[in-house]
Amino acid sequence: MAATYLDKILARHREVAAADARPVEALLDEARSAPPARDFRSALADRPQLGVIAEIKRRSPSKGDLNAKLDPAEMAAVYERGGAACLSVLTDSEHFGGSVDDLRAARAACSLPVIRKDFTVSERDVLDARIMGADCVLLIAAALDPAELAGFHALAVEIGLDVLVEIHDERELDHALAADATLIGVNQRDLVTFQVDHERAVRMAGAIPDVAVKVAESGVRGADDARSLHQAGYDAVLVGETLVTSADPAAALAALAG
Repeated sequence: MAATYLDKILARHREVAAADARPVEALLDEARSAPPARDFRSALADRPQLGVIAEIKRRSPSKGDLNAKLDPAEMAAVYERGGAACLSVLTDSEHFGGSVDDLRAARAACSLPVIRKDFTVSERDVLDARIMGADCVLLIAAALDPAELAGFHALAVEIGLDVLVEIHDERELDHALAADATLIGVNQRDLVTFQVDHERAVRMAGAIPDVAVKVAESGVRGADDARSLHQAGYDAVLVGETLVTSADPAAALAALAG
């Protein structure tokens, strides 16, 4: 089978991780001494209405430039005014045009908790997320074996990060639950075809235990999609393309939140 976008991106990230010789203990000390994180999970759990994780995203591998010249600080402020519960910031530069500077600028411009949206493949990636100022880290079940998923999850929690574990199906849900995940995202986009499978997201919502905060990711095109996902049992939606390509992101965000 031909390599998917995810395969190619992960191969590159693992190549970079393998060449990273920074001492883990020094990074661990730095991460432990970082200022307190904002509570990402609670910002989604303690809401009467659907939470929106608004994403700062310049481009995607499948669609190219979405909003290449966006100002992350300005966008973060707009998202906060529009009622976002949290921010998601892409830090992958090679494939998504993001950066650590984008995350820092966005977080400094608002009071919202921020997730580092990237491809976490090593302990150093987890520690870097805390050091750069992120409040939450993304772990993609399809990108990690169960032992890596559990180990990175435990490390993130130890250093004060929340963890969003992204899954696609029941098998990956089992791995997430075995890693003690309490914040679980279902990516509606198929990683092989890149098509959005809304019905799978609805099905998976019922399979995730209610003790977990449930997030629907990718392919949320507007208020109708958001309403359907909320009715299916999701606490939040993570939305990028719809917002960064909108002429009025704050209004688009308010419509999503209902």
